[in-house]
Amino acid sequence: MPSHLSRRERQIMDAVYAQGECSARDIQAALPDPPSYSSVRALLAILVEKGHLKHRQIGSRYAYSAAQPLSKARDGALKRLVDTFFGGSRIQAVNALLGRDADRLSDGELDELSGLIEQARRRRG
Repeated sequence: MPSHLSRRERQIMDAVYAQGECSARDIQAALPDPPSYSSVRALLAILVEKGHLKHRQIGSRYAYSAAQPLSKARDGALKRLVDTFFGGSRIQAVNALLGRDADRLSDGELDELSGLIEQARRRRG
């Protein structure tokens, strides 16, 4: 599945993930500074062609939904981000996140991160 989405395509995908199955009109109503209905339909067709959306006909209209669950899309996007900006290094990606806002993390958030690291160690064996 092609990974590059335009700003407007990302906005459409955000709307679809937020609403679940929805019509072109539903999506148009959810977009900031929405384009014309025909532009939304054209973008939906592109997203179907790219494999990001699927659709089914209900009466005279189409209902659109994401082709993959949000968790899978999120995992793929995160992998592409880590590969692109951090050379595949998860350590560098986490360091960038923590280094930037480490002073904003609460003790509870730091404890949660420590717990996730411990879970990873236990899963590893």
